[in-house]
Amino acid sequence: MAIINKIVPCLWFDNRAEDAARFYVSIFKNSSIGTISHYGKAGYEIHGRREGSVMVVSFTLDGTELRALNGGPQFKFTEAISLEMRCETQEEIDYFWNRLGTAGGGEDGPCGWLKDKYGLSWQIVPANMPWLEGGGERSDRAMAALMQMKKLDMAALERAYNGT
Repeated sequence: MAIINKIVPCLWFDNRAEDAARFYVSIFKNSSIGTISHYGKAGYEIHGRREGSVMVVSFTLDGTELRALNGGPQFKFTEAISLEMRCETQEEIDYFWNRLGTAGGGEDGPCGWLKDKYGLSWQIVPANMPWLEGGGERSDRAMAALMQMKKLDMAALERAYNGT
């Protein structure tokens, strides 16, 4: 069996790994649920999970392989790790912002960041952000505009960059 990705993010959930994977797959094109493994009798004294309950869900989001683990309540998501969604158009930004953010049960954050209903942080950003690279007065204007936004507005960022 060939390895598709050598590095695969594993997202730790208390007990909603399958729900989360199905939620994410419903949002992203070219996505699917792969294998779902279940806890057995072995290791119960360590994991404390009921035999037959979901342990790991393998899934793919638009070609990116991920895993979701029902590991228990010990660990929670923080903003220290996020998934960045690079969007080609404002329509894509709007779509992902709405589906993952408040309309999807999550919470909107500043500067293109949001948390989904499972607490996972996402950055919904333009795929090409030349106005933030390179520094200088133009980039400073674009960054100042970005810092005032929640959902990013590509046209407003370009206007700020161009000084118009």
